[in-house]
Amino acid sequence: MNRALLFAAALCTGGPIACGSSPPSTFYALSPESGVAQPAPVHTLKLRRPGIAGYLDRPEIVRKIVDHRLGVVETDRWAAPLDEMLGRVLAQDVEQRLEGCVVFTEDGAITADADLTIEIDVRRFDVGDGGEVNLVAEVALEKGDNHEVAGTRAVRLREVPSAATTPALLSAMSHLVGKLADEVGVLARATSSSPGALGEASRSAIAPTH
Repeated sequence: MNRALLFAAALCTGGPIACGSSPPSTFYALSPESGVAQPAPVHTLKLRRPGIAGYLDRPEIVRKIVDHRLGVVETDRWAAPLDEMLGRVLAQDVEQRLEGCVVFTEDGAITADADLTIEIDVRRFDVGDGGEVNLVAEVALEKGDNHEVAGTRAVRLREVPSAATTPALLSAMSHLVGKLADEVGVLARATSSSPGALGEASRSAIAPTH
């Protein structure tokens, strides 16, 4: 075997990138979703960086859990850490729904106290056995700079993607984040009119399909 062949063999032995056997990754991002805009009860709202379940905290997009194993496609990846992206997109969605309210995130440059602070813990964000996307989260609201807890509420949303493709999956996920923003808007308005309303039983909602 001559030197050229030996060199080529060494490249292929060194890894899949050198031989071109590994398909390139595709990076995806959540997108803001428009909703019904209503007058805001407060001037400023701060959104803390959302907490996400550990199994979602990875570069790959988690599709579902099958036989106790995560269902992922190695080449379908998030374009940024999911918690950061979720917070950024959710802040845009909430601001669009609350007219006259400035919504900023904990990760941004603004450090001022806000009239209201929203905390969100995402327990589930994947595809269920029936093919629908599930978004399960706990939402908590604090008032003013004294961080007085106004209440918490569970939110359960689901939507069936329009097709069995990754872009359709991301479209459904983005739509559910918009629905979560609707719930945040309801909480923000409720605390200004009746603080006790935040202590209601958990709410469930089914997002309409596209």
